[in-house]
Amino acid sequence: MTHHQATRLCATLAGGLLGLLLSGGLHAQQQNDLNHFANQWIGDALDTQTLSANGATLRPEVQIGRLDPRLQLAPCARIEPYLPRGSQLWGKTKVGLKCQEGPVAWNVFLPVTVKAWGPAWVLKKTVAANAFLTVDDAELVAEVDWAENRSPIVALPDQWVGMQAAFTLLPGQALRQNAVRAPQVFAVGSQVRVSAVGTGFEMSSTGQALTAGQVGQPARVKLANGKIVSGPVNKAGVVELTL
Repeated sequence: MTHHQATRLCATLAGGLLGLLLSGGLHAQQQNDLNHFANQWIGDALDTQTLSANGATLRPEVQIGRLDPRLQLAPCARIEPYLPRGSQLWGKTKVGLKCQEGPVAWNVFLPVTVKAWGPAWVLKKTVAANAFLTVDDAELVAEVDWAENRSPIVALPDQWVGMQAAFTLLPGQALRQNAVRAPQVFAVGSQVRVSAVGTGFEMSSTGQALTAGQVGQPARVKLANGKIVSGPVNKAGVVELTL
């Protein structure tokens, strides 16, 4: 959600926040009122955007935390919820609550967890680090919290089948981008083939790999004439250049 959207949503909710008065330490009802307003604002914010990724529609679930009960907030007639800059409504985050009409200006941050439930591939068994993943290693589970981890979910089979496990993967673990890596097809110092494609022509050469080559990832190669080129590596271990 953009800063502009957050500002517009705050303005929409402002009227509904009139009359919330806080004084002394936080009481249970006062905390509940703050949670209610924050939850309403988050719900409206999520309604303005569709939680989806790789074609999957995600179901949001919001959990509101609590402020320190020792806080003493001056009376306030209008409280504005907002999303701090650099934050997003995803995973563990926070929502700001700012007093806009009161004898003392105050600003607090309410801890929030936004879950995003959707289908994902989950490991059925342990996969050792560096092992190649097969279609039998994981199964599609209807609901996994995509926002539980900052690393995005790997949603499609062709994004993980044939890849290597970046570390030991455990049963019940959802497959995420940081858990898999493209297989290495050549090492630093290897002689590799370079294919250059241009309009109406194609040429090939060989050179020495300056970086390890992983399928789909760029690799740097030093040609016989000393020129250094870079391009993605295909499944055959050829570095492809587009001229």
